[in-house]
Amino acid sequence: MTRQISHPSIKVIGPNGQISLGKQYAGRQVLVEEQEQGVWLIRTATVIPDNEHWLQHPKVAADLQQALAWATTHPASDATLDSVMEKLHEGE
Repeated sequence: MTRQISHPSIKVIGPNGQISLGKQYAGRQVLVEEQEQGVWLIRTATVIPDNEHWLQHPKVAADLQQALAWATTHPASDATLDSVMEKLHEGE
């Protein structure tokens, strides 16, 4: 990880309570921690919804990558659609 050191800059908190960190951070999610009265630590973050957290486990991530690689080399086709539909209806 590259560490970039910058000098402090002065920002003005607008009447709506917002400050601008710059366009390079537009749309990013951040963690804001108030460490003490008037002292904030702001860090960029990637938030993973609870119902998608299971995708982050190494085995699941590896299985997903393998499935995506297979799908890339086996394009979708309607060629066997009729036989697949028949098998689905037989199972009802």
